[in-house]
Amino acid sequence: MAKELDSLLKQPSEWLRGVGPVSDIVMSSRIRLARNLDQFPFATRASSNSQQEVLDLFKGALNKSVALKSPLIFEMDALTEVDRQFLLERHLVSREHIVQPHHKAVAIGSGEVISIMINEEDHLRIQVMQSGLNLEDAWSIVDGLDDELARLLPYAYSADWGYLTCCPTNTGTGMRASVMLHLPSLVLTKQINKVLHTITKLGLTARGFYGEGTEASGNFFQISNQVTMGRAEAELIENIDQILKQVIEHEQMARESLMANNRVQLEDRIWRAFGILKHAKTISSSETLDLLSAVRLGVDLGIMNGLDRKTVNELFMVSQPAHLQKLEGKTLNTRERDVKRAQLMRQRLGGPS
Repeated sequence: MAKELDSLLKQPSEWLRGVGPVSDIVMSSRIRLARNLDQFPFATRASSNSQQEVLDLFKGALNKSVALKSPLIFEMDALTEVDRQFLLERHLVSREHIVQPHHKAVAIGSGEVISIMINEEDHLRIQVMQSGLNLEDAWSIVDGLDDELARLLPYAYSADWGYLTCCPTNTGTGMRASVMLHLPSLVLTKQINKVLHTITKLGLTARGFYGEGTEASGNFFQISNQVTMGRAEAELIENIDQILKQVIEHEQMARESLMANNRVQLEDRIWRAFGILKHAKTISSSETLDLLSAVRLGVDLGIMNGLDRKTVNELFMVSQPAHLQKLEGKTLNTRERDVKRAQLMRQRLGGPS
């Protein structure tokens, strides 16, 4: 199992490719479906035997799956704390899924496009991620997989309420559509709070880099729908798409304003960030995210040449604590991680050894 997990280090995640529509601002698009099995208590109220039965049923269904061929399956209680954190950093599992790991698992498809959490808040959390603003493609993939699983597993469904979920806010379609936006210019021009307040009034919610309960590190904001009941999936996707286009337009206008009116200061900020990353001997995770955010903006605005978006995107992930420890092959304390992180930045950005 350890060897299979380590193999993820060698393959690029689909959502980090830096391609797709508006990928200079939208890092990734995700569709997540919450599903439960009929005749079983919700995972939060289930006994150990019930949870194990759900896990076994799901594994049996996967053996017959065509849409998800030969996935990697990891049971959470068989992994170390670092390995579980590693999966979280890759956005394959949630924070809730790595605590109290007994009878929990995750199935991961090729390229990490598809991942399914078993026995999180719901029995199944089916997720598809795509690079750029690509909710429709993500929906097409997850819809086909969901239809297949519905033929193999007894979903809990009500003609009146839709798909039954542990949290009432997910009942209905059980769908959460979200995008990861990089909005450094709205932050720099102090417009971000106004924009986030507006989208909240329009039925969306904004979270941090790792979802619910996290802060917007590196000027990344995860924006998703709040309501799932009473509206069809296509309608939900169209609604979030329309609102996101307005947010993207505001970020584009802020970037144009900075380039026109504060170019010298903007370039100084970007090149200083690059200089620190390229030469630092020790650096924290939070500082790295902030500096990489500035560098990514420089790449996207054409200020920096010789560095591509995909490389910067990957640095956001491999600089995280569990990734550093997986790359090093051993447990590192905070100080050791800060040194290793700085070394990794120098290596990837062509700095001194």
